[in-house]
Amino acid sequence: MKNLALKVQRFLKSEDGPTAVEYAVMLALIVIVCLTAIRSIGTNANATFNSVAGQLGGGGP
Repeated sequence: MKNLALKVQRFLKSEDGPTAVEYAVMLALIVIVCLTAIRSIGTNANATFNSVAGQLGGGGP
């Protein structure tokens, strides 16, 4: 039982766990920002292509 308590105490003092969690949260936020930006750019590009196609009279196949 004492061995388990020492392992838990050592884990709680270690800074590797919290650092890994911080990096994971930061990575998740970066991924969310990237996906939002890509989606916004894709929506704007689609609207632009549709506008140009409408002005050219290309109704599509």
